[in-house]
Amino acid sequence: MADVFVSYARSDKSRVAPLVAALEAKGWSVWWDPEISPGKEFDDEIDGELQAAAAVLVVWTPTSVASRWVRGEARDGAERGILVPVRFDQARLPIDVRAIHTIDLDDWHGNATSLAMQDCLKALEAMITNSKAARTSAATTNNAPAAAAKAKDPRRYSICVLPFTNMSGDSEQEYFSDGITEDIITDLNKVSALRIISRNASFRYKGKDIDIPQVASEMNVSHVLEGSVRRAGNRVRITAQLVHAESNDQVWAERYDRDTSDIFELQDEISHAIVKALQLRLLPEEKKAIEQRGTDSAEAHDLYLMARQMYVSGHEHDEQAAQAIIRMCTRATEIDPRYAQAWALMAIGYRSLRALGVDSESGMAAATRALEIDPNLVEAHAVKAYILLQDGDTDAAATEAETALKLDPESYEANRTAARVNYQLHRMQEAIRLYEKAAQLMETDLNSANMLISCYTAQGDEANTRRAAQLSFKRAEAILARDQNNVGVLAYSTYALAAMGESERAKSRMNRALMINPDNFNMRYNFACVLCAQLKDKEAALEMLTSVFATISDAFLPYAKADPDFALLHADPRWHAMVAAAEARLAAAKTSAAPVTKNA
Repeated sequence: MADVFVSYARSDKSRVAPLVAALEAKGWSVWWDPEISPGKEFDDEIDGELQAAAAVLVVWTPTSVASRWVRGEARDGAERGILVPVRFDQARLPIDVRAIHTIDLDDWHGNATSLAMQDCLKALEAMITNSKAARTSAATTNNAPAAAAKAKDPRRYSICVLPFTNMSGDSEQEYFSDGITEDIITDLNKVSALRIISRNASFRYKGKDIDIPQVASEMNVSHVLEGSVRRAGNRVRITAQLVHAESNDQVWAERYDRDTSDIFELQDEISHAIVKALQLRLLPEEKKAIEQRGTDSAEAHDLYLMARQMYVSGHEHDEQAAQAIIRMCTRATEIDPRYAQAWALMAIGYRSLRALGVDSESGMAAATRALEIDPNLVEAHAVKAYILLQDGDTDAAATEAETALKLDPESYEANRTAARVNYQLHRMQEAIRLYEKAAQLMETDLNSANMLISCYTAQGDEANTRRAAQLSFKRAEAILARDQNNVGVLAYSTYALAAMGESERAKSRMNRALMINPDNFNMRYNFACVLCAQLKDKEAALEMLTSVFATISDAFLPYAKADPDFALLHADPRWHAMVAAAEARLAAAKTSAAPVTKNA
């Protein structure tokens, strides 16, 4: 029997073939009826394969929705609860399957790491896993107790933790409610009997009207946790409820009124209450892991949450925001010098400043301190790799990035940093894979989306260049809606507009940003990339780079020299003169800064 039965219209075979290849690349067996074996009845073979499959993938197109065969196979899959529908060309779905979440694949373009295709693969994986588990359970002897059969499945429950609603009446408290949500996700992830949906996936529902059965269906989970946070002065009220997805019944609910200094104890209570409500047993090491915090100081933790919220909200592209992150983390580490996460985030703040072309300390001391406290802190290894890359030590950077990925392949920072290392080494295919993963892991990640534009442009992949540009522009617009004068984000959005073919809008936005802050290093650098890689205006790019190279730092120069966006300039003697002048200036600055040794 096949893991996946693919239902489609024969005229769509060329469109379906790349989908089948992506499924087979996961190691799954696929039956998609390219040919019927001789000597067998057509209907019998199809029905046999359909009934034996662990999952049914139906491919809706304007052609397939008219096929009675595809509609019948879809109904069969839906009735058995193993249907995963995908759609092309905004096909109008049959009325009897419209209630089932359907994944649009118009923009996947054969890229298995795209967000839509990843959603499809995750849904299929869950179907296949559940089907095989059910068959294994059915195959056990009738004398085996049901409890023992269940015990063989270490992750029989799955939970989507929705972003807790900020009920404080103060939007500035959003960081606190988001921080509570993230901490609960982190705690529940430590329970081996639970599968917890990632922060990035669950935060897609932030600020939206929630239909719990729909969320459960889309995330393929058994339970949904939702709640709210109200903070006033030094008091906090948290309400939470756990809902069973299939029945929509409340499994557990509680309201907590506490002092903010008890926030860690409160979060522990919530995690333990959920485990108890699901009748699970915590292993001793799991109980210890849940109760282990990066700090015992509520004040330091609060500062860290504020800094983290600023970072994940896309403000890292702003110099003032990076400075604020550093200040908040510095204060947090003054309160608790052993707060490793705060040290790592401080290093990220310094990394952002240097990436913006600001002359500052590297952040290596903060990253090193974080690793002294917690040698397995993924974010610390990742930022250390980034700093080493900025310092020109690509070998050491690659080693640190590899360590971070091994510690946690699902870490946003690890994937983003490893992508940057590969990009700078011109390993574009690997950089693309990692940047796609990073962009998927952090819904506000504008940098990775923009870097994908550059990667795909260098590869000559127009379709994916446009797709990445659309993603980058969407994320940039979300940030600009809050801060329309953020010139760093304006530069990113200009790059995306140019890659989308909207050159006039790109030039207009570029001129506006230059009026706001004409001397911003990072903005001018990115505008040079726009002019060179997207608009093919070599003269304007060289003119834009004149002031950039006059102030470029020794940390940024190696990156600029390797940037594929400037390939158009590499044969121009003015480019080489500009690079040579910058190298001479930086060498002279190092010589003058070196200590003078006097003879005795």
